[in-house]
Amino acid sequence: MLRTNKDKVVMQSVQGKIHHPSFPASPYRLSHEGESLVVPATGGICYNVKIGDCAFKLAGDHIEPGVSIRNENERENSALNSLSCIGNKAKVVSGDGKGSVGYVTGKHGGVEHVLINFKKDDLENLAIDDKILIKAYGQGLKLLDYEDIHVMNIDPELLERLPIIEKEGKLIIKVAAIIPPYLMGSGIGAGSAYKGDYDIMTADMDEIKKHGIDKLKFGDLVLLADCDNTYGRGYLTGAVSVGVVIHSDCIKMGHGPGVTTILTSKKPLIKGMISEDSNIKDYM
Repeated sequence: MLRTNKDKVVMQSVQGKIHHPSFPASPYRLSHEGESLVVPATGGICYNVKIGDCAFKLAGDHIEPGVSIRNENERENSALNSLSCIGNKAKVVSGDGKGSVGYVTGKHGGVEHVLINFKKDDLENLAIDDKILIKAYGQGLKLLDYEDIHVMNIDPELLERLPIIEKEGKLIIKVAAIIPPYLMGSGIGAGSAYKGDYDIMTADMDEIKKHGIDKLKFGDLVLLADCDNTYGRGYLTGAVSVGVVIHSDCIKMGHGPGVTTILTSKKPLIKGMISEDSNIKDYM
C-alpha cells in the first residue's frame, strides 16, 4: 500500500447549490464542422447520464454526469472547486432529497462546477438550488516514498483503492487509454491543475480511434503522456499525469472529454497499463 500523510490531511466542509443550466442569448453552439446546434450542455441534473457510461456520441456538449453544483460568490466557488476531491462524500442538506448521500466524480473548469454522483432514485428527489455539502478531503496529500510525484484532487481513501502497483521506484496504474500530448486542448496553460479540468481534443476521429479514446467512459482513469500538471498544465518531455474523465465529448473545436488530474510528475515515474478495470466507480 502507498504510504501517505493522510493522517495530516485536513477534512473541511464546502457547499454549493445545484446549478441551473445556462445559455447565452443565442442558444446555438458552433461545432468544429461549422454546424449550428441547439443541444443540452452543462449544469443541472442529468437523469440518464452517469459514471460508467460512454462519454461519446451523446446529443449534447460538455455533458456532466449526475449533479452539477456551484456557488454564485466567486471566491466561495473557487474554494468549492479547489478543495473538493474526487471520491469525497457529498450530502444533500436541503429540499426533498435531504439526507441523500453521493460522491464527487470531477471538477469542471470554465463553468466551475463540481460534479456529484447519486443513486438514480435519489435524483428524483433533487431540484435546482438544493444545497449539497461536501466533506472536502485530499488537497495536501503526499506520497511519502515518491517526493517527485504530486497528488491532487483525490480522496486519500479512494487513492488507496486504485489499481496501483509499486515497482522499481515507479508506479504502474491501470488506465483505459494513454493520451498523446498533442491531443490535449482547452484548459492547457492554466496556472493550476488543483481545480477544474482540461480537454482531450476529438476533431480528428481517426486519431482518437487509433488510441482507443472513442471508448472512454465517465470515471475512466487515463494517462497523459508528456503532460506536466505540477504547477499548471503544459507540455514537458518525460512528464506524466494521470486523470479521471469527468465530462463528455464536445462539439466545439479544441474541446472533448474533460480530465481532472489526480497524479503528476515532471519525471517518467508513472506508467500506464491498459485495462478494462480502470474506472473509479469500481473503487468507490
